[in-house]
Amino acid sequence: MEKHAIQSDQAPKALGPYSQAVRWGNLLFISGQVGIDPASGKLAEGGVEAQAHQVFKNLEAVLAAAGINCRRLLKTTVFLKDMAHFKAVNEIYAEHVPPPFPARAAVAVKELPLGAEVEIEAIAAMMD
Repeated sequence: MEKHAIQSDQAPKALGPYSQAVRWGNLLFISGQVGIDPASGKLAEGGVEAQAHQVFKNLEAVLAAAGINCRRLLKTTVFLKDMAHFKAVNEIYAEHVPPPFPARAAVAVKELPLGAEVEIEAIAAMMD
């Protein structure tokens, strides 16, 4: 098996030496997405809620580039700069991720790239 990079012009370019996602067999490993608007290259304005919505736009763009959607998510990790934002991000998460929900972890971190408030990474299934 070979790994294959997945790239979407509808999501922000990688901020370092990594791929937006990598396919290995029937699994897709999606790098952490922050709320960067790919058109402007800047974080979405409007706080954690606006950033969380942009995170999902970016995540969905990468999934679409692989030919799948949020229904294929198996595992996500949510990184929050402040755990006080857990409820708001959780509500936005539920708007974008349909049941049955993937396994998930949510952790508070000291800092995220570019001063972001939220970042989400994921693993998805390519086939049944």
